[in-house]
Amino acid sequence: MWRDLAPVGRHAASGGYRRFAWTGADADCRAWFRAQALARGLRYEVDRNGNQWAWLGGPHPGAAAGPGERAVATGSHLDSVPDGGAFDGPLGVVSAFAALDELHGRGAVPRRPIAVAAFADEEGARFGLACVGSRLTAGQLDPEHARALRDADGTTLAQAMERAGHDPEAIGPDPERLAGLAAFVELHIEQGRALEPAGSPLGAASAIWPHGRWRFDFRGRADHAGTTALADRHDPMLTYATTVLAARKKARLAGALATFGKVAVEPGGVNAIAALVRGWLDSRAPDEETLAGLVAAVEHAARERAARDGTTVEVVRESATPRVDFAAELRDRVAALAGGGTPVPVLPTGAGHDAGILAAAVPTAMLFVRNPTGVSHSPAEHAAEEDCAAGVSALADVLEGLACR
Repeated sequence: MWRDLAPVGRHAASGGYRRFAWTGADADCRAWFRAQALARGLRYEVDRNGNQWAWLGGPHPGAAAGPGERAVATGSHLDSVPDGGAFDGPLGVVSAFAALDELHGRGAVPRRPIAVAAFADEEGARFGLACVGSRLTAGQLDPEHARALRDADGTTLAQAMERAGHDPEAIGPDPERLAGLAAFVELHIEQGRALEPAGSPLGAASAIWPHGRWRFDFRGRADHAGTTALADRHDPMLTYATTVLAARKKARLAGALATFGKVAVEPGGVNAIAALVRGWLDSRAPDEETLAGLVAAVEHAARERAARDGTTVEVVRESATPRVDFAAELRDRVAALAGGGTPVPVLPTGAGHDAGILAAAVPTAMLFVRNPTGVSHSPAEHAAEEDCAAGVSALADVLEGLACR
């Protein structure tokens, strides 16, 4: 499975992946998922929001199901950030199918349906909003707002979905589907480096830090780089650069994270002073109060510098996700099952996931596979084969414990 999926969406020059939502690479990933489902005799479907499902047993019971009939779901996503790594997302989907294979090999008989899911547009690389498929399903994203999202070329999400053969008018909350799930367990490569010092190939998530994305628009006056005296400039690039440095300092002092990872400049000439510098801030913190204070401090620093540079700043919050504490009972059970009775380490994460979105409606848990370098969202992202195999066995143990006993 890993070898078959590896070439899809890989960029030859960077070695990273460009699997963006509703593109050709995305279609190839979807075709791969469908083929894996059908090869195992699973019932395959695409829900109203473009998420893919493969069902062992069922069909999914829906809201009318009793507690003992609801399904256990696992999976992750197949899309990527620009030039992302091979493991972020796909490891959870590949491991889910492999865990079903292991259950079959054990002769385990599910007492309730098991589903493998691949959620659409988790990374938000094309339209700027993460976890679109799961947010829509959980009712955390207004369908009209979602349809109007635009990529860098001006294509709306609705147009992209329609071109890919999916009806954008159908998107929206799917409470019946979520009511049919007893639990969702997402396996994911560790994003960070906590398991390596602990000497453990696996871990479980305790919580996801609150996080969000803010767009900073720095406006000044376009001018000639070779004839305009420094004292006469209204250069938004200076304001932007100072804000980037301020964000780093204030995040360090707050024990939080702040990153300007994307920037767009107009008019964008090498020999021109910019009229507009648009930068996107990604910020994360242990709690909502710290996060709000950090973003406010960064904005204050930007406005203070803008007053000195003769520029202006507008800040738009594009997304915000509150802290998610995973259900303690399910978290502890998953940690124990994954460790064969000796619980694996439990740790928080600053990365957002579909499991965090679904947690408001469904008991969710996460398993992490060790990342020895901690590098993520990069072609250098890596997990050892033996650790990935341990993840498959642990996920099979979890599914057997939740669905077969």
